[in-house]
Amino acid sequence: MAYRAAGECVLLASLDQAHSLGDALGHRFPRDPGTVAGVTSVLPGLDVIEVDSLALLEDRFRGVVRVLGGAGHEHGVDLGSLDPAELTGLPGVQELLMLSEIARFADEGDWDVIVVDCPPTADMLRIVTGPSTLLGYLDRIWPAHARAMSAAGRDLRQAILAVTAERIAGAVARVRDLLADRSRTGMRLITVAERVAVAESVRVRSAAALLDLRLDEVVVNKVLPPLPEAEPADHPAVRWYAERRAEQLGVIADLRRRIPDLPVRIAHHSGSEPVGAEPLAALALETRGNRAGTGPDPMLGGDAAGRDARPGEPQVRLESGSGLQSVYTLRLALPVVDPATLRLGRVEDDLIVGADGIRRRLRLAPVLRRCTVDGAELGDGLLVVRFRPDPEVWPR
Repeated sequence: MAYRAAGECVLLASLDQAHSLGDALGHRFPRDPGTVAGVTSVLPGLDVIEVDSLALLEDRFRGVVRVLGGAGHEHGVDLGSLDPAELTGLPGVQELLMLSEIARFADEGDWDVIVVDCPPTADMLRIVTGPSTLLGYLDRIWPAHARAMSAAGRDLRQAILAVTAERIAGAVARVRDLLADRSRTGMRLITVAERVAVAESVRVRSAAALLDLRLDEVVVNKVLPPLPEAEPADHPAVRWYAERRAEQLGVIADLRRRIPDLPVRIAHHSGSEPVGAEPLAALALETRGNRAGTGPDPMLGGDAAGRDARPGEPQVRLESGSGLQSVYTLRLALPVVDPATLRLGRVEDDLIVGADGIRRRLRLAPVLRRCTVDGAELGDGLLVVRFRPDPEVWPR
């Protein structure tokens, strides 16, 4: 609503399969079973879509079956005997299809801003890590050069399968690149003023840094507004209200202390539930002024320099020595990570970094691929991994 009020043309897309977006807007979306739902215009400058992952899966699956079915191969698997619903059990399939749909909307350029309403934290993190995970597995199981050779081979069915896999890899890569593009994509974390929720928010901040995602701000929802001065301070209800508000403000202060690099915005409890476009627009206007923190206002676009900063981008340095006596370091910014959860591993030319329940696979710089890990330390929000040359592969 704030973007629309600023004159932007907005697409609001929901990935939450509970589909509460229509309930929040007080709008009933037209549904035609078996078809992919389209974009609905709710207000001038505001379009909405509830992405139906199952309908997308059925539609895309039918397309793949048509392509592979035309190969004329007599001894292959009969994909037509499969029901698309059977594929919903495969991890990440629905999430990747939904993200691919969002990437398609972004490429179309019909809107100034696309706002994506994501499901709760655990599901959201699984969604954003899906593209990189799938591409990593695909490249190891069936590398790009092997797919290219199959596509150019004489086995028609294998060639079609290779081309299809390449198309899927291309679509997933576009999603991955869109998520990683800090000039285009940012995240806002919605939480409440409760200590358990704040602890989760800190872990999400850690995950965003590890995954190199741009987290713009934290919005604390349903904070009690200040009491009018005329209210009697000795009334039991007033005392309870004041104590509860003081607790919330204490939690917010703790949140700001634990993530000092992010602005915190307060959304006051509106009393009645804000259902419909007008109540939501009023809440957006009020919330824009309730911001505690430093830096540019991310609701209005922010600062280009801050948007391009990459806290999760590893930096490689020569720390000391030369030749076989060299010591190289890989430095990775990891703010607010719990050191007890830190895990490191090495798989071929990749470094595996895990923290706070999130794992990231980092492709090592060429010089580090000829080295072995010599040690690691985490302090002041910075992970430092040291490497020494491996005499077996180091050039002489």
